[in-house]
Amino acid sequence: MDLNLDALPDGVVVADKAGTVTSVNRAATRMLRTGAGTGRHLAEVVALQDRGGNDWFSCSEVYDGRALRSGIPEQSWFRVDGTELLVTVNILREGPQAAVDGVVVCLRTSRARARLDRERSDLVATVAHELRSPLTGVKGFVATLLSKWDKLSDEQKKLMLTTVNSDADRLTRLIAELLDVARIDTGRLSLHARPLDFAPAVERVLESVRAGTSREIEFAPADDLPRVTADPDKFVQVVTNLVENAVRHGEGLVRVSAEAVPRQQPFAGVVFHVDDEGDGISPEIRSRVFTKFWKHGTRGGSGLGMYIVHGLVTAHGGSVDIGDAPSGGARITVTWPERDPRIDDAGH
Repeated sequence: MDLNLDALPDGVVVADKAGTVTSVNRAATRMLRTGAGTGRHLAEVVALQDRGGNDWFSCSEVYDGRALRSGIPEQSWFRVDGTELLVTVNILREGPQAAVDGVVVCLRTSRARARLDRERSDLVATVAHELRSPLTGVKGFVATLLSKWDKLSDEQKKLMLTTVNSDADRLTRLIAELLDVARIDTGRLSLHARPLDFAPAVERVLESVRAGTSREIEFAPADDLPRVTADPDKFVQVVTNLVENAVRHGEGLVRVSAEAVPRQQPFAGVVFHVDDEGDGISPEIRSRVFTKFWKHGTRGGSGLGMYIVHGLVTAHGGSVDIGDAPSGGARITVTWPERDPRIDDAGH
């Protein structure tokens, strides 16, 4: 047996041009449970069936099929006990019309696919739930305006249209978040970074957040803050998400502070904290905060904000950490470099 094949997590069965098995790794032996071994025919070793009871070897025609075939895509087959296995075949031949020199059969259990299917289903369900709430509001108010326009006062109309506008903004924000998540996941996030004055940029964000909440938000920047390199839009997104998250999940005062990165650090920049006066985040769950659709408590939000914060800060060469605020709530600490250490002076 080829010991290198035993290092693979998937099952591998190799047969020669006559159909005689020459290699079987441990994973394949465990999956097939047919006393799989070398020297036997491929049909005996890969003794799988479809739901109709048809055997894999006859249906696949790996040796007798079309001469142009170089393989068979992943298909579901079953052991006698009903266990599903995913089977992929690579047909070895020197050219399109040449005879088959050998066959490699790859096997894996369906657990990985089932887990991926569950994750996709959870994603669809979560997105559908987040979209449905504002859409329901938009639909309801628009239907009321259309059916009772002449009976409604100007104030009532204005209130309904204001609510519709707010729900539309919420939908737009959610869609933008989903697009950012997709770009972060695929590594296609585009940054248009330039030097940025840190304190004024943060203050502009805080003014916007203050306009939508009655909570007090305090900002205490140090005097010697260096400029940072950032995509202005992404920077606004990071600070907005952090502060709104503190407002949503904390109580009382939200404190934002900033100071220059200590000189002993490998790069210059700014470290800033966002503190709330809520219940804090226990150390046991801090590793999950930056995952998609993570939510803490019963308060609103899409559950994407902290995942996006982590992705955007990391893309700029910075870091995000979670700790305890002096007041007992949660402290989110972001270290933002003066210049992305991965980019040279020429900006490449």
